[in-house]
Amino acid sequence: MVRLAVATDDHRGVARVAQTGWQFPLTSEMMLRLPGPKNERSEMVKTISIAGTTLEFIEQGHGRPLLFLHAGEGLAPERPWFELLSRNYRVVAPWHPGYGNSPLIDGSGSVDDLAYLYLDLAKELGFDNAALVGACFGGWVAAEMMVRSTGRFSHLALVDPLGIKIGAREERDIADMHALPRPEYLRLAWADPAKGDVDFTKLSEDELAAIVRGREAFALYGWKPYMHNPRLKRWLHRIDIPTLLLWGADDRIVTPAYCEGWRQAIPGARLEIIPQAGHFPHWEQPEDFVERLSAFIGQSG
Repeated sequence: MVRLAVATDDHRGVARVAQTGWQFPLTSEMMLRLPGPKNERSEMVKTISIAGTTLEFIEQGHGRPLLFLHAGEGLAPERPWFELLSRNYRVVAPWHPGYGNSPLIDGSGSVDDLAYLYLDLAKELGFDNAALVGACFGGWVAAEMMVRSTGRFSHLALVDPLGIKIGAREERDIADMHALPRPEYLRLAWADPAKGDVDFTKLSEDELAAIVRGREAFALYGWKPYMHNPRLKRWLHRIDIPTLLLWGADDRIVTPAYCEGWRQAIPGARLEIIPQAGHFPHWEQPEDFVERLSAFIGQSG
């Protein structure tokens, strides 16, 4: 993959790859852990060599293990969801290859690779009776893992996942997040767009470069076909552990029929709607998110 220089337009909140004209709205990918002074959080960040690559992850808490797979926007452990979740669980949250300091696998991107990578990670870390939580893009990866093997996991929670095709061939199920102007993206992704807004003029060049790197990886994983695996829906019946679908009531990145398509495809899946939340309910309503997730895991063992 050729790395090209990146320029930014501070007035529009847009990143542009020089020499190509390719551009996309910058989002709160800035919430990735960025280089900075050593602090308590940096002590929890670890790196593991696995499957011929290296993977960076953050770990906190005790008790039942919980593997959290982040959204296309990034991990954002600085937001309240991470600390709240780690009060009850041993939370392990990796940065997907291409994000943070996790390199792309062989310089390219494949959701299949991510599924097998995280199954290997669960084995390497000795997970047993663990919970698996995936948000947005991470929900797609989590589903791909579970159609392969649920052996080390007892519960699955998918938070506004991408990854399947519900509508007809010419119908769009998922908004084109890479092409939307920033104000329109925020309107679709957040119940309160102000919560997702970022002042990019205050970020350093290194921070902006980290944002662009994550967005580049996101586009790479879901470029064509756009943000889904056309074969995944067929195999969702293989998921044989209790499954919770958590959905933001104001999510407009995907169509209303999309969450129902997921519910019907996974045997026994339960759907809960989180009010006043968009595509990222774990960020927008973290207390409600953690409460519902914890109740689900506790009720079903």
